[in-house]
Amino acid sequence: MQKHLVVLSGAGISQESGIQTFRDADGLWQGHDIMQVASLDGWYKDKDLVLDFYNKRRAQLLEVQPNQGHLLLVELEKHFKVSIITQNVDNLHEKAGSQNVLHLHGELLKVRSTQEEHLVYPWNKDLTKEDKNDLGHSLRPHIVWFGEMVPMMQLAQELVEKADILLIIGTSLQVYPAAGLMDYVKANTPIYYIDPNPAQISSFNTQVTTLKQIASKGLEKLFPLLKDLA
Repeated sequence: MQKHLVVLSGAGISQESGIQTFRDADGLWQGHDIMQVASLDGWYKDKDLVLDFYNKRRAQLLEVQPNQGHLLLVELEKHFKVSIITQNVDNLHEKAGSQNVLHLHGELLKVRSTQEEHLVYPWNKDLTKEDKNDLGHSLRPHIVWFGEMVPMMQLAQELVEKADILLIIGTSLQVYPAAGLMDYVKANTPIYYIDPNPAQISSFNTQVTTLKQIASKGLEKLFPLLKDLA
């Protein structure tokens, strides 16, 4: 039986494909205070601003491609059962070919009903206030904003609990509850952490190996070791 490699990915892996991260710009996301465009309060204050922000990000996403980091994670599926838990709202893991991806914070290429959050629809064009579903209800970006529940968190915790190896890649480990997922690993589960500016982390029951590199370079270096552990 293949070992289970669980990957927790963050903005760093997508940044190499040209997708901007907000934490690298003092909390500003493409010129906006993050709470203006990623909170319910911001949505109710200025829907036009929020829609325009995500429309631009969606358009950008359609133009970028997966990078070597994404592709190496796909290659690992030849050696492991791989489950990816991502904080990213892009589809670059799937576009690269990853088979099992769980999006903690929603998906940019989907929208949902403002009244029934379980009604989610594929979307790859601009979203306007006039767009509605078949029930006549308005639509919003399918994004988990600050202050909202993270509906996939329970499933993510269960995946981490089953991990034989945990790989954390391209994340500052500053956004909760996602940053707390590593605490759910079984005792003595190896943890590998790749980030150019890694957070100081420690675990009471397992060994953490940190590689201070960008996602693709760190994965290239770690790849032979991971293969040996398969």
